[in-house]
Amino acid sequence: MFEVKGLQAGYGQSRVVHGVDLNVAQGEILAIMGRNGMGKTTLFKTLVGMLPAQGGDISIDGQRVSGLESFKRVRRGIAYVPQGRMIFPTLTVEENIRTGLRGRALADPIPDEIYALFPVLHEMRRRRGGDLSGGQQQQLAIARALVTQPKVLMLDEPTEGIQPSIIKDIARSLLEIRSMKNLAIIVSEQVLSFTLQIADRLIVIDRGRFVLESTRAEVDEQSISKYLSV
Repeated sequence: MFEVKGLQAGYGQSRVVHGVDLNVAQGEILAIMGRNGMGKTTLFKTLVGMLPAQGGDISIDGQRVSGLESFKRVRRGIAYVPQGRMIFPTLTVEENIRTGLRGRALADPIPDEIYALFPVLHEMRRRRGGDLSGGQQQQLAIARALVTQPKVLMLDEPTEGIQPSIIKDIARSLLEIRSMKNLAIIVSEQVLSFTLQIADRLIVIDRGRFVLESTRAEVDEQSISKYLSV
């Protein structure tokens, strides 16, 4: 459903991602793993249109989105939760979520399923986003992405800076989102234990190239871990 062919990306004359191919099915959770600096964030920013691709094609549901601006890719069904979450700290939880709503964002109700997925956000809906913990901000960033009604949900390092108990909550939430919405979900990560809880398939990226791919059932943890160690 989400297809990438020969994608090349980078900054100016510097190439970071070298001709990667990627296919993600509807309802599949894919983890892209690698150390910092291996190209995960560059890949994600290029897929969502924050960086222009230097080559290759990106399509969703058979429609080519390469070259489209980010907001047009969102309309086609791509949602992105960036590294560091990037919520609006001075807006309330409710206002943050509304920034993702289509149409008349100030008038439309927030879907009940959002608060069903993240009850803590309902409890704190009047609080400013900047007053939330890191884990709560991550849930808020996911909620904001979900109200765009995506077909593909991309999360860049969702466990970064979050305590272990909340990481388990996020894993449960992603599995519930997949079950409820039948989305394709792509997660970039360094924490193998987290990805083994959620991912159907794992890909390792090293120096901008995919070097290893495995289903969760057949994963060789030792082989993957050597690419994650510093």
